[in-house]
Amino acid sequence: MSQMLAVKTENLGRVYQIKRKRGESGPTTLVALEGVNLEVRQGELFGLLGPNGAGKTTLIKILTTLLTPTSGRAFVDGIDVVENPQEVRRRINMVSGGETCGYGLLTVEENLWMFTQFYGLDFKTARERIQYMLEVVGLADRAKTKVYHLSTGMKQKMNFARGFLNDPQILFLDEPTLGLDVQTSRILRDFVKRWVRERPGKTILLTTHYMVEADELCDRVAIIDQGRILACDTPANLKKRLQGASVFKLQTTPLDTLEHFKQLPGVTQFAGHRRNGHTELNFILEDENALVKVLDAVQAKGGHLLSLEKREPTLEDVFIHLVGRGLSDEESPPERIL
Repeated sequence: MSQMLAVKTENLGRVYQIKRKRGESGPTTLVALEGVNLEVRQGELFGLLGPNGAGKTTLIKILTTLLTPTSGRAFVDGIDVVENPQEVRRRINMVSGGETCGYGLLTVEENLWMFTQFYGLDFKTARERIQYMLEVVGLADRAKTKVYHLSTGMKQKMNFARGFLNDPQILFLDEPTLGLDVQTSRILRDFVKRWVRERPGKTILLTTHYMVEADELCDRVAIIDQGRILACDTPANLKKRLQGASVFKLQTTPLDTLEHFKQLPGVTQFAGHRRNGHTELNFILEDENALVKVLDAVQAKGGHLLSLEKREPTLEDVFIHLVGRGLSDEESPPERIL
């Protein structure tokens, strides 16, 4: 096992048993991961992208020793997560966006102090790191505030700060900026980049629903769907896969149905959804000539074109090309294309 790898999985699999009531039909198992082979190098800021139910959470839980695999093996910092979970836990930490931690009756500072003691930090180191992280997340003026008085966003900031207190060798960030405002998200992203770059050998494995975040932060990205890794490369190399393809984004007046756009001649991939009173259509076309058929179809459905943009392929386009839908589609109303 190479010591240059922070994470390594070998044919990793996880199957869940589904309990069904007497007489109820349907499958009795759910395959969450199947034959996952992944390598994350030490010092990388590595991204994991996938739609809901793709297997991201299951994979993270296995790597952080919260779940055992059904098949295959997983190593974190060269240590088998099943054979020696306690040693793995000494080297990692994890932050989940939207998750709160600690006790509401304690202050922000008291909660973070409690975690430093769980992590085994001495008094001086604990105080220094708490003060530093409170400054980073903008909670220094709330250090003496009881947690139950904090807003949801402030609780998320405190949880983010907790993840860095033990200076982990490998940090798992699961949607760390979920629900945070734009300015706070930018501050945290800048800190994440700096934390990795200034600490040689430290590694971050990031899951995110924000493609721009993954493109901006990650050295490499793996795209996972239905429990399998579909691609793994740098964002730049992934985008090169679509060189020569024509990528268009259209905004139209609301359309009743979207399914027929997938069947149009020359359409390689399509994802569409409604938002803010209009319909957004994203196409990867074989060539620009196919756009004529698209515009005709919009008109035939009674829609009116509001805007049309041709652009260079993005990480979102690569995702749509591989998975068949965009991450943003998951948050759309029921008429979204799946």
